[in-house]
Amino acid sequence: MSGRIKDEDVAYIRDRAPIDEVVGDYVQLKNAGGGQKKGLCPFHDEKSPSFHVTPSKGYFHCFGCQTGGDVIAFLMKIDHLSFAETVERLADRIGYTLRYEEGASGASAPAGQRSRLISAHLEAAKFYQEQLNTSPGAAHGRDLLTKRGFDKAACQHFGVGYAPDEWDALTKHLRAMGYTIEELEVGGLSKMGQRGPIDKFRNRLMWPIRDISGDVVGFGARKLASDEEDQGPKYLNTSETPIYKKSQVLYGLDIAKKEIAKKRQAVIVEGYTDVMAAHLAGITTAVATCGTAFGADHIRILRRLLMDDDSFRGEVIFTFDGDAAGQKAALRAFGEDQKFVTQTFVAVEPDGLDPCDLRQQKGDLALRDLIARRVPLFEFAIRTELSHHKLDTAEGRINALNAAAPLVAQIRDKSLRPEYTRLLAGWLGVEVEIVSSAVAQGAKNRPATRVEESTETLVDNAWRPEPNEARLILEREVLKARIQEPNLFGASNILWKEIEATEFTHPAYREIRSVIDSKASETPLTIELIENVNMKALYTELAVEPIRADGKVTEHYVASIVARLREVAISRAIAELKSSLQRLNPVENEIEYNAAFAQLVALESARRALHDVALGGL
Repeated sequence: MSGRIKDEDVAYIRDRAPIDEVVGDYVQLKNAGGGQKKGLCPFHDEKSPSFHVTPSKGYFHCFGCQTGGDVIAFLMKIDHLSFAETVERLADRIGYTLRYEEGASGASAPAGQRSRLISAHLEAAKFYQEQLNTSPGAAHGRDLLTKRGFDKAACQHFGVGYAPDEWDALTKHLRAMGYTIEELEVGGLSKMGQRGPIDKFRNRLMWPIRDISGDVVGFGARKLASDEEDQGPKYLNTSETPIYKKSQVLYGLDIAKKEIAKKRQAVIVEGYTDVMAAHLAGITTAVATCGTAFGADHIRILRRLLMDDDSFRGEVIFTFDGDAAGQKAALRAFGEDQKFVTQTFVAVEPDGLDPCDLRQQKGDLALRDLIARRVPLFEFAIRTELSHHKLDTAEGRINALNAAAPLVAQIRDKSLRPEYTRLLAGWLGVEVEIVSSAVAQGAKNRPATRVEESTETLVDNAWRPEPNEARLILEREVLKARIQEPNLFGASNILWKEIEATEFTHPAYREIRSVIDSKASETPLTIELIENVNMKALYTELAVEPIRADGKVTEHYVASIVARLREVAISRAIAELKSSLQRLNPVENEIEYNAAFAQLVALESARRALHDVALGGL
């Protein structure tokens, strides 16, 4: 392909790509009335949803961090894509073939790097899957999968494949398709050997790792050869690349996200086969980390899907092996749990079986029972600590109390502390007052922690009017109506033209009015036509904020708020004119006084007429 994408194609993609569906791949959206949808902002941490999407206008806006824009701006920001890469991805989504303009020299320009890497990974996934199905060398891998309880249909559903026991089979395959050595190295598919480029993965079972939208961004690989034949690690993941950040990806999330949002539940397991086993057993909310500990980025991803806030609660269930390492992992999760508002649970198999082994040995029902028998993470953490002490002795109970009380004190939700204090007293067999005292002391000794702040840098909002400032609400409503429903302002926008610029009292509102007027010849006015960054932000904010009308916004309603705005402005002018009249002597300044008085009468008449129109819309 060559040159830049044609402007008319960009406009077509912007208009046709459904913003609510695109955003819905990352954020669980709920209907908010008036054609609006809302959810938790993906660009900063929040507990109550302030992220709004208006599908009819194609805009999003967060009233918390003030981030906003159209579908292209959303995808560019959330996936760190270039403009061209974003438009190409959206075009693929809606099945539209883009056209490119020739550059001045007519030279060919490559597609965006991300698009090329995504495409190369998709082809690699197809190659690996074909090898698993047809290659004689994959027999050992097929047998291993069968023994683990995965038939051909299951492997196809999850895209499991096989990397041949050859030096450069994939590299040759992708180079023949036009991918460069540099692209394959950057993407982590190939590496340089002593005699040239070779495959990164050889003689391994391959699991494609997809991002939340379903694009293959990396691979997880399990060794098939013995340690003598292959001294590499048993499990090998793609190293971090421009498209793969392991701390920001959960394996299986692309197929689990809808069920997670629907059931308000996420089950965290430890490996790729555990995800497969869980889904095949009917636990369709299971996901796994990719070679890294469960962390803050993973929490942010799940919170958005769970609508984890004061109104929409869900549950996160961690599954860990029953051995010491599994218990240690569960206790690490105890610290991360504090970042959830949801209820957090632990499901530990007492015999030390991971979900895949449990399903293989005891069946689907046993795995479902494991999840059903989950216990609150706080309870698990405290009971695990108690298990290290001899509770049948006085000394053991005191030592256990001293160790467990700080855990109760760490619970940030203060409403839960009294309940766990009572539970701990029961588990120890001591008086509640004694435990309460120990918990209080633990809270006192706990180092103070500052309130967590979003890592996102927020826009400087000193220029921005407050949305609910009483004296400005009317001005804001008129601007929202003009942006969202311009066709309701009469032929040739006559109602809009009747509004004087000075009738908007806030500088930002006067400026956006000026922007609208300056683009009057553009039909319709769109965000890309606005140069000023602040005005872009205000425009998207006004484009998505619901209009305060009771029911459908009509021409009658628009006429009434315009009349009310003008009435308020005339009332201010009347007040100023009356003040001037009081300072004039009607005898000494007869001509000036009479002229001012006549003007006052005219203004009063105009105000009454506008008042009647304004009342008519109520």
